[in-house]
Amino acid sequence: METKQDELILAIETSCDETAVAVVKNGTEIIANVVSSQIESHKRFGGVVPEVASRHHVEQMTAIIETAMDEAEVSFTDLAAIAVTEGPGLVGALLIGVSAAKAIAFAHDLPLIGVHHIAGHIYANRLVRELQFPLVSLVVSGGHTELVYMEGHGSYEVIGETRDDAVGEAYDKVARTLDLPYPGGPQIDRLAHKGEPTLDLPRAWLEPDSFDFSFSGLKSAVINTLHNARQRGEQIKPEDLAASFQASVIDVLVGKTKRAVEEYQAKQLLVAGGVAANKGLREQLEKTFADNDVDLIIPPLSLCTDNAAMIAAAASIELAKGNYADFRLNGNPGLDLER
Repeated sequence: METKQDELILAIETSCDETAVAVVKNGTEIIANVVSSQIESHKRFGGVVPEVASRHHVEQMTAIIETAMDEAEVSFTDLAAIAVTEGPGLVGALLIGVSAAKAIAFAHDLPLIGVHHIAGHIYANRLVRELQFPLVSLVVSGGHTELVYMEGHGSYEVIGETRDDAVGEAYDKVARTLDLPYPGGPQIDRLAHKGEPTLDLPRAWLEPDSFDFSFSGLKSAVINTLHNARQRGEQIKPEDLAASFQASVIDVLVGKTKRAVEEYQAKQLLVAGGVAANKGLREQLEKTFADNDVDLIIPPLSLCTDNAAMIAAAASIELAKGNYADFRLNGNPGLDLER
């Protein structure tokens, strides 16, 4: 009886400010996962500067590919496919990764697979354990806040999304209001654990049956609370403001997620995206689903933030289906997950 040959995918991720390359076996086993972060470069600007990000990707790309392949101890002839983040993301940054992937695929006659960035974040969970369907995924990042329902591999239905700010964006804006350094999300999380949620901040539940999110009102309430206190010469403890803001965010995220899991009778709940690294969110989800039949998967911190192993994991599903891209593949900043 023939044994199935292992499939190795080399994946590239450059959607924002991390230059990442990984080699993953059979969609579930990380052989190498190399990430070059640009946080130090962008810190002085208080956020990601697209042109700076693109230039760093150009400078780093060849070295990161070589490092990943050396770590994995593979050559191009060992690979089954090349995968790359097609979108969404910063168009200039995406183009660097897409151009590198196309060059490698062309030079070595390998299948080319374009991957949706959010599909990658969802499939980071498959690197923890096998997915069970139907499932619901809570996607929380700097650019996205979504609830995604999946009936099977590669099938995505967005059942709820943010109507304004993404949750990570709200964290960063509140952090700036508190004069905290970039990136703001981890700073707020750390501060929140030192404070008490003593301030009454709004929770946007929207319509009773809606799975959509809204965080702009909460963000404005934080700014107004701080401004009004300063006008009155009062002092608000930053720790308490951070704790109150985080409590409001987590209440809504966890509340809507729990209702979605129940309504869609999900066997599994996945958490995906950079904000999945938030300690407060992780703790509340674990507490909420502790006595529940639903299997909760929250990736390790290294797989929450942008990386290429997650792109390879998502690409393995497309490889199995024969969904290849051609050399017209381009960076697509507005790529639709449900396409």
